[in-house]
Amino acid sequence: MTTEAERRPDDALDEAAAVFTEVRPRLFGIAYRMLGSAAEAEDLVQEVWLRWQAYDRARVEHPAAFLATTTTCLAINALKSARARRETYIGPWLPEPVDTEADPYLGAERGEALEFAALMVMEKLSPNERAAYVLRVAFDYPYAQIAEILRAGEPAVRQLVSRARKRMAEGRRTPAEPDAQRRLLSAFLAAARSGDMDGLERLFAADVASVSDGNGAHQVSRRPVVGSMRVAKFLAAIATWFWDALEIELVEVNGQTGAVLRRDGEVYGVITVSASDQGIDQVLWMVNPEKLTALPQRG
Repeated sequence: MTTEAERRPDDALDEAAAVFTEVRPRLFGIAYRMLGSAAEAEDLVQEVWLRWQAYDRARVEHPAAFLATTTTCLAINALKSARARRETYIGPWLPEPVDTEADPYLGAERGEALEFAALMVMEKLSPNERAAYVLRVAFDYPYAQIAEILRAGEPAVRQLVSRARKRMAEGRRTPAEPDAQRRLLSAFLAAARSGDMDGLERLFAADVASVSDGNGAHQVSRRPVVGSMRVAKFLAAIATWFWDALEIELVEVNGQTGAVLRRDGEVYGVITVSASDQGIDQVLWMVNPEKLTALPQRG
């Protein structure tokens, strides 16, 4: 039987590429949920590929597990440095939207830990809590395998997941069903474009927050606007100019309906809402151009 070392280099590399390609969607799914950035996740997965090429693969008994471990460890380190960089970010930081119509679950068996609201809450978790939560909740890894990946005991991993679940549930309402969320977003867009304050207030929960990520961009609010009346007034005030020449398309971003805003075929921003039986409780605006590159442009 021929070992990898005895094969022609091109054959060995082709085999390594085939193994990597098969698990790549999952690796990206892990990295994106850990970092909240498609660009950073892509860079991280590329680094995993470079390490996989250079590694003595004959020593690896389970390539998929090895690659998931490498991805998770790199993501934990990347998350620590990303949080340090975000201290200089201007205004609220929101996750980077991804088009989940093309890849519905980003390599996951289910679309957990992908919605904007969940990614925002996950920012409160420690890197190890976030990793354990992502691997368990989004990818259904056994606790024993998560323990191997995190180089921790299984009881400690169970505690990490338990703490993460509790923190994720704190203060969160039961989210609206997808059809209801889509209807609320459509109704919100109609009322916001017309400056219908009464209509907006009827859609909002009392403590609704409008959060904009522009990293200091001109005419982008650098602080959340909170409260149904204040948010309605804010939207009525910008209705006279904001929506001019904007094309709106409803698409699936991060596993739920969002509105992609385009001007002259180029993506200007993304709006999505999170909602419960009390109405819309968050309006999230992504208008930082550096975070919109993962969405398709139009000529």
